[in-house]
Amino acid sequence: MLGRLNAFMKFFERLTVYQDLTPRSAEINMAIDEALLETAKIPSLRFYRWHSPALSFGYFGKFADVVLYAAQRDLVRRWTGGGIVFHGDDLTYSIVIPVSDAAFGESAISIYEKIHHALAQAFIANGLPAVVAAIGDRGDEGYALETGVNDPGYNDCFANPVRADVMIAGRKVAGAAQRRTRSGLLQQGSVQGVDLGNGLADRFASALSNNCELRSLLGTIHDRALEIAARKYGTEAWLRKR
Repeated sequence: MLGRLNAFMKFFERLTVYQDLTPRSAEINMAIDEALLETAKIPSLRFYRWHSPALSFGYFGKFADVVLYAAQRDLVRRWTGGGIVFHGDDLTYSIVIPVSDAAFGESAISIYEKIHHALAQAFIANGLPAVVAAIGDRGDEGYALETGVNDPGYNDCFANPVRADVMIAGRKVAGAAQRRTRSGLLQQGSVQGVDLGNGLADRFASALSNNCELRSLLGTIHDRALEIAARKYGTEAWLRKR
């Protein structure tokens, strides 16, 4: 197991890390991720928070499936795929891989697996027996083999683990979804239902690259995010797209 994990430790030669500690609205969080995708020159990892309980749902999801939560949570449609994710107490992150980086040339599932192997390594370093789900890890016929990159169905992501999700004691603790554009690849992920302390975020970053640089978000990124949110994530047209 350790030998396999070590093979994924240095997925990125360099990595910019944003510990975005300011709680933000759901639409601004989505817009910042998109702004980073537009401008990234090297891979980046952003950890972020929510100013109130939120629910994000995948690009292909139906608004009718989440509208009943509108009274309790901020709703936002992601640009990435996947199902319903509840936010507030989770560790939410995004990874941006610019088109110029070698990792961009790998398949979506390869990227998904390697990022989750790094996350599993961070859990193991914290004493938690994490594994990355493989085909056949659950014997029931209803177990999906696809990941969020293929958007096989639409439901509560954490109630339905799929291939390459991170599992602890048979329970899903981390999942993600992706979007690939001409600028690069965006992976948005959530970790929940497990101890998020003990330096987990830092260990995750270190498992991805030996050369991590901690930075603050530039004002230009925030300004661009405001523009994106105003025309996209913050609009009823986007929220009710399907």
